[in-house]
Amino acid sequence: MSEDVPVWQEEVVQRLRGVKYPGFSRDIVSFGLVQDMTLEGTELKLRLKLTTPDPAVPEKIGKEIRDCLKGYALVKSVAIETEVAPPQATASTGPQEISGVRKIVAVASGKGGVGKSTVAANLAVSLAKKGLKVGLCDCDLYGPSQAMMLGCQDGVRVEEGTERIVPAECHGVKLMSMGMLLGDDSPAALRGPMVTRFTQQFLRQVAWGDLDVLVLDLPPGTGDIQLTIVQTVALDGAVIVTTPQEVALVDARKAIAMFRKVNVTILGILENMSYFVAPGSAERHEIFGSGGGKREAQRQSVPLLGEIPLDPEARRCGDEGKPVVLANSSSPSAKVFSDFASQVTKILFPNISS
Repeated sequence: MSEDVPVWQEEVVQRLRGVKYPGFSRDIVSFGLVQDMTLEGTELKLRLKLTTPDPAVPEKIGKEIRDCLKGYALVKSVAIETEVAPPQATASTGPQEISGVRKIVAVASGKGGVGKSTVAANLAVSLAKKGLKVGLCDCDLYGPSQAMMLGCQDGVRVEEGTERIVPAECHGVKLMSMGMLLGDDSPAALRGPMVTRFTQQFLRQVAWGDLDVLVLDLPPGTGDIQLTIVQTVALDGAVIVTTPQEVALVDARKAIAMFRKVNVTILGILENMSYFVAPGSAERHEIFGSGGGKREAQRQSVPLLGEIPLDPEARRCGDEGKPVVLANSSSPSAKVFSDFASQVTKILFPNISS
């Protein structure tokens, strides 16, 4: 605190840092929700600015504010003025570009567990290695994993003077993830309208700056988050991640159909867990079947962007927070990821060398 800040204000701010935003591990001060405070006699007047119309949120915050100030002799009563920021324009205006972002690519799958987040992380880092300015938005609100996969220990902060969130930066990639707002074990207990609002905020209220590519790591399926994204931002294309077996391909077809209904270009299909080669052996073991991704790409008339082997090292690198394209660029999976990123670069920027 500056020397010009009154002692009472320092004490109030310190106490308010113990008030968490409902459902999050972060406090209302670090979120930038406290806009102003004055002390008139023994009455503290606070002005808060929220972005949710849910009346239960300011009610809960107000109770916790009063509880945290109990016992502070200078404050006998608290008056709270709550301002709700107006909702931003959404689907009614159609998909819009994000200022400063040249290309937006979604990494999607119809089915969970196919390695989509691993693909998104390695794609983002590979593009950054090629000299592009890259952002990665973890749009899986319920199961965020990118903060762990990129080894990002930093939280996010609110840009002073605005309500925009400043993303963290890891391995040369700007990152926004719900995992940086929640505690390690805290669930995102969100219903449909709040899911829509948070998704829009991640895309519209993050200070991404100038980016060549923003990679969106979508949750599996074709639900609220996916629909919100295609209605909110103008995607330059989608990559569909699958594994070779039919049970995954069935859901991949649904994802492709959804994107095509809203006129989003399918950049191609990427087959993960294509085969396994045991250390010290040259024999391929096709654990999940063979050729499913290639056949589906032919059926959908889109490119097959690569066949990634089942690589324990890629899993380990993700767990340790350093994607395999950085940790061991000569590994079989890293080579496929790098080639995949080169293909995406050529599609998005045909006039530059990848």
